[in-house]
Amino acid sequence: MAADLLYSAEERDLGAALADLLASQAAPADVLARTEQRETYDPKLWRAVAAEIGVAGLLIPEPLGGAGASYRELAAAAEQFGAAVAPIPYLGSAAVATAALLSAARTAAAAGAEADAARAMPTAPWASGEGLSGPAAAARAAALRAQAAAESHGAESHGAESHGAESGAAGRSAPVSPAAGLLRQLADGSLTAALVVTATTLPGGPFPVTVRVAGRGAAGSGTVKLRGTIRSVADALPAGALLIPAEGVPNGLYLVQAAAAGVHRTPVVSLDMTRQLCDISLDDAEGRPVAIGAAAEAAINAGLTAGAAVLAAEQLGLAQRCLDLTVAYVKERRQFARPIGSFQALKHRLADLWTAITLARAASRYAAACLADGDPDAPVAVALAKSACCEAAVLAAQETVQLHGGIGFTWEHPAHLYLKRAKSASLAFGTPGAHRAALAALVDLPAPE
Repeated sequence: MAADLLYSAEERDLGAALADLLASQAAPADVLARTEQRETYDPKLWRAVAAEIGVAGLLIPEPLGGAGASYRELAAAAEQFGAAVAPIPYLGSAAVATAALLSAARTAAAAGAEADAARAMPTAPWASGEGLSGPAAAARAAALRAQAAAESHGAESHGAESHGAESGAAGRSAPVSPAAGLLRQLADGSLTAALVVTATTLPGGPFPVTVRVAGRGAAGSGTVKLRGTIRSVADALPAGALLIPAEGVPNGLYLVQAAAAGVHRTPVVSLDMTRQLCDISLDDAEGRPVAIGAAAEAAINAGLTAGAAVLAAEQLGLAQRCLDLTVAYVKERRQFARPIGSFQALKHRLADLWTAITLARAASRYAAACLADGDPDAPVAVALAKSACCEAAVLAAQETVQLHGGIGFTWEHPAHLYLKRAKSASLAFGTPGAHRAALAALVDLPAPE
């Protein structure tokens, strides 16, 4: 069945509500003034968006306090944030960190369900095994192995909570994940989280190994000590909770409180100060396991994939805003007693830009639909959307600067805000070229000779 690329009534209503809010609280002059302050993020705007409108909990199921929506609604919201170049950490918290935690929570729930099922196995006639042979004996043996594995998993999880990192260090089962509790806090906007990876990290890549597990935390705390430095992390400055991938035996994803001892965040002067980067160093900071082994890798990849898809939608909204501003300007600006928009050369350039944005919109909508439906084509769709939308956004921002003439090069005009956001976002979660290479591998296209 073909994906529906049209906007639903709910998506249009959400977009309209956000557009009104952003027009009043994130006008270009307000965003520009914010970039010149020490705190470049706008906490007041983020509270309004996260808690009052509920963007923070769009992806979170209703039983955990969220809206129970999907990536389609979040992508529609992202388009508005891109159009306003909103200085809020929605991408890192409501998309990337939330997707990673949802993956970890699902894995923990599945493991718990398997353990419960194994413990609930009937004891007769399996208890003694007398009189069983052939397939019946084999079935009994399999049931007993499953029960033993479940009991071992439960014992190891309890031990991890009581004795710190022993289970992780020994390569045994993952401890009980705190992901569900974190999701509840994210849903109501009381907490902002960030997945601590370099902003340019590509989905589907190797496990990040810039941080390592250095030992057990305080006795009885169930934590480990983490050491390492992660460069150029987006949306981590305003975050209260940090999700840290760390190298260990096995590798894991750990929760670290941003205000904890041993955590140091250093702001970085970024090209796009509406989404400022920072370097994070950990000096024996205590982290609680969220996911271990394959579950951690899956959680990180889920977060990066969600980030790439939502960022593509943001770039689409930015590109559309640039086109709208430029078309309005060339209709009013006059040279030789006529609007400059009547010149054929400018008409062709804007028509080409409209075509690029329209194609990018189809790619972005398809990626959001695939993620919302759990479609196995999602990696292909996300790679296509990220490359198409980023290229369209950069082209649109460049045309906005140039076709506005002299005023487009001034600091007071918002054109440079769009150009900086488009350029920096085109590098985040993989460049268009990197996604095209990934796309070629996903669909088995041979490299050019």
